[in-house]
Amino acid sequence: MKPVPAPSSMRSLPNLIFASRWLQLPLYLGLILAQAVYVFHFWVELVHLIEAAFGSQAALEMLVKSIGYAQVPKLNETVIMLVVLGLIDVVMISNLLIMVIVGGYETFVSRMNLEGHPDQPEWLSHVNASVLKVKLATAIIGISSIHLLKTFINAENYSEKVLLWQTLIHIAFLLSAMAIAYTDRLLQHPSKTDAH
Repeated sequence: MKPVPAPSSMRSLPNLIFASRWLQLPLYLGLILAQAVYVFHFWVELVHLIEAAFGSQAALEMLVKSIGYAQVPKLNETVIMLVVLGLIDVVMISNLLIMVIVGGYETFVSRMNLEGHPDQPEWLSHVNASVLKVKLATAIIGISSIHLLKTFINAENYSEKVLLWQTLIHIAFLLSAMAIAYTDRLLQHPSKTDAH
């Protein structure tokens, strides 16, 4: 017996619900604009670093102010390290944005049909919500590690309370990522007892 087709009015509701995924498009476009802001910030900091390396006192003051370091008469290794870590931090956050934009769009909005494209990211071929969660958790740990390293290098300008809280928050990120990865593994490979 052939199934009775649903009335057209009943089919339009699921179609509307499915089409509502396109409401996420402005969110991803907004993240692209946020990415542009990060690119601008990166180049401003890099230009200040280069100018400070060539002896610009104004550029050095801008760098010292942005990293929260004590005033120094000239550019030193610690300031350079803190600025470079800040640049790395911007790059890692930018990578996180790309993962959310590309992976999220591919997973929740529409296929990009990039198969065979020479620049297709390797992880995009098997991306789903679960893979995206693990990758995002890993990226957040990397960003948190950079922040923690910057704080410890500049530890004399922070209170013990700040150092302790940043360390505890980083540990919480680590434990959360491990829990997400473990849960993902359980969902992908159910135990033999569950299979029976």
